[in-house]
Amino acid sequence: MKRGPAVAGQFYYGDAVRLSDQVRQYIDKNAKKERVIGLVSPHAGLMYSGPVAGAVYSAIDFPETFVLLGPNHTGLGARISLMESGEWEIPTGMFQIDETIACKIAMSVPLVSRDARAHMFEHSLEVQLPFISHFTKKAKIVPIVMLSASVDECRTVGEGIAEAIKSVNYSVVVAASSDMSHYVPENVAKQQDRKAIDMILSLNPEGLYETVTRQRISMCGYLPATTMLFAAKALGSRSARLVKYATSADVSGDYENVVGYAGIVLR
Repeated sequence: MKRGPAVAGQFYYGDAVRLSDQVRQYIDKNAKKERVIGLVSPHAGLMYSGPVAGAVYSAIDFPETFVLLGPNHTGLGARISLMESGEWEIPTGMFQIDETIACKIAMSVPLVSRDARAHMFEHSLEVQLPFISHFTKKAKIVPIVMLSASVDECRTVGEGIAEAIKSVNYSVVVAASSDMSHYVPENVAKQQDRKAIDMILSLNPEGLYETVTRQRISMCGYLPATTMLFAAKALGSRSARLVKYATSADVSGDYENVVGYAGIVLR
């Protein structure tokens, strides 16, 4: 099964040449690249979140496979949905699904449903692909989107992902797609986002989940980020670094209703 681009021409340019030029302006050619276990990257329109996403992907050694975890904005499909086979197309490349890892996750984690419907119109993972395509045409993906989950379910899924990764002999990065606070004044966004970012930097998935839910921080991908943290810890992650933080006000000039973007790598 091939999934065509759902948000080309909306979140990013739908023409390959223009998209390549668009992504290139957000790449840091001087960034020191490091091997990472996990990462957090935003998924808004590239004109807003591109500088942060570009900084994150510029800072990593590229693996053979990305396990992509994102929020389910559309409400379609199962609560936790994995597309286990096929390919995803964007204007600048075609991505094969890593069926080896996808099948291992599907077999060992009953919470994860084999469900392509949830992915058909969802943008949170698709918006990562132009950056990955800029650096490599060979990387495979394992797409998973999350609609709802308890912290214990995030742990189960994250540790199941880690076990699947441990079973293969090639490099894999777990990438959580998330924007931070939504449509609040910039001073509020920065204050609230810092609380969530600090939990990620301290490798505290339970703390992230609790902080976001109790303080009602409008971080759309806290479930993917929590799950990624559990996976990264099971894979031996010992530290994290905030690569870049920004808000939509940097582009829009509207400081009363901003969306926050954080780029983080875990080693």
